[in-house]
Amino acid sequence: MSSAQERLTDALYGLGWSAVKKLPEPAAVRLGRTVADLAWKRRGKGVQRLESNYARVVPDASPERLAELSRAGMRSYLRYWMESFRLPAWSADRIRTGFEPKDVHHLTDGIASDRGVILALPHMANWDLAGAWVTTKLETPFTTVAERLKPETLYDRFVAYREGLGMEVLPHSGGTAFGTLARRLRDGGLVCLVAERDLSASGVEVKFFGESTRMPAGPALLAQQTGALLLPVTLWYDDSPVMKGRVHPPVEVPESGDRAEKTSVITQALADAFATGIADHPEDWHMLQRLWLADLDPMKGPS
Repeated sequence: MSSAQERLTDALYGLGWSAVKKLPEPAAVRLGRTVADLAWKRRGKGVQRLESNYARVVPDASPERLAELSRAGMRSYLRYWMESFRLPAWSADRIRTGFEPKDVHHLTDGIASDRGVILALPHMANWDLAGAWVTTKLETPFTTVAERLKPETLYDRFVAYREGLGMEVLPHSGGTAFGTLARRLRDGGLVCLVAERDLSASGVEVKFFGESTRMPAGPALLAQQTGALLLPVTLWYDDSPVMKGRVHPPVEVPESGDRAEKTSVITQALADAFATGIADHPEDWHMLQRLWLADLDPMKGPS
């Protein structure tokens, strides 16, 4: 990306955060749907990749069904962005009532135990809203990791945005994030990680909807090293303004095997939990990038 493109990208995100949050909610919803439909009709690389990924999730879908899914997926993706641009202006009560997770007792019991909790989730619905709900409704701060974006000013915007919602944000690169996360967990804290796409090209190979991909080893390694509770989470939208979600049962650390073997088993269990949620609500999985190994250029890694 050229410096001019980076400045334009940063400016557009800045405009979103400054302008969209001032819109009445019905207007923001209409704007998001309009932008989503325009992007879907253009059938750019992101839309084509989204549709290709959905073909793995719903292998018996006809071309017409895949087109319907990708349109719904783009609308879900733009709903995420409209909500995220507006989240800083939401009242605490709006955040508390904006998310209804099932089986949240897995999380609240874990927090109460002081054992430390890792929440691992895929790119579904609005993970920022889920995080804001945790800090607001449960009054529990947490630590997360953010991918370093280009330009640096855009990364800074995302960090400031998430810190404004009550999150501690660590950069994905730099090598110190893992140690900080481990310390937070040993102190009985909460860590939240988006964990179905490996950004290092050295993740753990798993089967995901019947094909091989790699997922980050971090959640499994942290669970082993700290003894923290590891909970998969999946999210989705319905026709209401309230996002839905599920906290899945804990993924246990195997009693036998070396660290690599245990990491493989744990990460596969996470992949299976993610697949369950994605299969139920494929249109709310916002994966507009290549994911499966068969789609990746081995010389370039993830993109």
